[in-house]
Amino acid sequence: MHPNFAGTWKMRSSENFDELLKALGVNAMLRKVAGAAAAKPHVEIRQDGEQFYIKTSTTVRTTEINFTVGEEFDEETVDGRKCKSFPTWETENKIYCKQRLVNGDGPVTYWSRELRGDELILTTYCSTDLLQR
Repeated sequence: MHPNFAGTWKMRSSENFDELLKALGVNAMLRKVAGAAAAKPHVEIRQDGEQFYIKTSTTVRTTEINFTVGEEFDEETVDGRKCKSFPTWETENKIYCKQRLVNGDGPVTYWSRELRGDELILTTYCSTDLLQR
């Protein structure tokens, strides 16, 4: 039985976001703007078993994703490229999602969302970060 991620979450910190943007080739000025905008997003999650709806709102943009754990879905990478994403349960409290680009070349990106007590931890990764995975 997996935990219930449903609720409204306020981000206190963003782990690895600037490193991800660097690896994706985003310049320093845009990284600064993106980092400030994404630093404190408002996140709404609805969950029904393995089905998730996640709405992330920042001062710059709002994104919405719907997915079922264990099934591929369409998503955009943090820098706006179209990808196919595949979420799985990495641990009882952590969803891990690999993103594969639909067109073009670039590093493989990943995200995870983990419940730790009353905190939701979002971590972003890039293939250059994950030589061991």
